[in-house]
Amino acid sequence: MKNILITGANGQLGNEMRRLGAVSPNEYLFTDVAELDITDKAAVAEFVKSNNVEIIVNCAAYTNVDKAEDDEATAELINATAVRNLAEAVKAVDGTLFHVSTDYVFGSEGNTPRTEDMPTNPLGVYGKTKLHGEQAIAEVGAKAIIIRTAWLYSEFGNNFLKTMLRLTAEKESLNVVFDQVGSPTYAGDLALAIFSIIEGGVYAGNEGVYHFSNEGVCSWYDFATEIAAAAGHECIVMPCHSNEFPSKVTRPPFSVLDKTKIKTTFGIEIPHWRDSMLYCLERLGAIKQE
Repeated sequence: MKNILITGANGQLGNEMRRLGAVSPNEYLFTDVAELDITDKAAVAEFVKSNNVEIIVNCAAYTNVDKAEDDEATAELINATAVRNLAEAVKAVDGTLFHVSTDYVFGSEGNTPRTEDMPTNPLGVYGKTKLHGEQAIAEVGAKAIIIRTAWLYSEFGNNFLKTMLRLTAEKESLNVVFDQVGSPTYAGDLALAIFSIIEGGVYAGNEGVYHFSNEGVCSWYDFATEIAAAAGHECIVMPCHSNEFPSKVTRPPFSVLDKTKIKTTFGIEIPHWRDSMLYCLERLGAIKQE
């Protein structure tokens, strides 16, 4: 039996890992900042050592993209310094770190699906600090599987799907950007991928960077339209340009991730984003019944 530490357990991905951990023969230890402050290097080292932790899954992150522009120190602390702490602690016990990163490490150039070895060029503080976290793991030399994902949503917390569900119920019409393209990712699918790699014991020897999102491609406008239709909301969703919503940071216009590596290495089957969207909406009780 392995002891597996999940950090950021109260977030979208952490909550999905809770569901899965409950059915595992391994011991999953769920922590958030109240139980373990991952920015405290000594506390992390002590927790890992005293609980005989062999694997860490880091689901904790500073994810407020706009706020990060004004709070770089905090974003750096959580997205990079804390990641270094986790990497050092897991290396000390010869364990493995699973770390979740983001499409924001890429820039605005190119319109072909992003592979793991494409050059990074983050456009804002959030992307830069997440890249610093990846680099910290490499500098420490810990055994790690880094999984970059994009457009994450779930039944938990605040996310695009839940926001659109609420707004399309409240409003007669809504403008949503069509010039940002990517693949929505259901946190339950990402959690299952991580869980299956851990439970199958297939991470050893397969360390490195991987990409994961749901299959298929859409714009935020397409995603919002599908959410409203599935929920039976009569709100008219209209496409608009990103510059109609002033923002402190430029968001990646093309966030489609190439998932070939994770699928071939671990034999993972990934659902289409529309199927997972419907599953999530069903769990929220939001599907309009005919």
